[in-house]
Amino acid sequence: MRGAARAATSWPSRSRRSSSAPPFALSAEGEAAGTERPEPGGHGFPRAVRITASEEIRALFRRGKRRRTRHLDAFFSPSPALHPRLGVVVPKHKRRIVERNRLKRRLREIGRTLVLPGLRACAAPVDLLLRARPEAYQASFEELREELTELVEELCSRAR
Repeated sequence: MRGAARAATSWPSRSRRSSSAPPFALSAEGEAAGTERPEPGGHGFPRAVRITASEEIRALFRRGKRRRTRHLDAFFSPSPALHPRLGVVVPKHKRRIVERNRLKRRLREIGRTLVLPGLRACAAPVDLLLRARPEAYQASFEELREELTELVEELCSRAR
């Protein structure tokens, strides 16, 4: 009997939104309301430009050409897609997870705002995989950005 009484009890909702508004509204284009898509020439990092599949990463390690910088190893090869793609690999190198995550965020941000737009501008459909070396943990954001700027310029000159 006790369970039956409990099932009939209605608890007040903790939700702050009104009961008439749907919990998830879609616009006419099928996008979530309140979300904005990046401009076509913007600096988004959609899934289509990411290299995340382990098979693709292994293939780039095997067949890609390698270019070493002071803090990174860059592996690149022609992209099967018609646009440049980017992957980031940050080994642990006996570091704390906080340091590793910071380095991954830095590399993704530089890739999103500098590398991919630079490769798109010179029309180089290339897959680029960045692997951090142990020295990368001590590098500043500016040092990493300078290295990747030089790398993009080199890749663009090879594509011409």
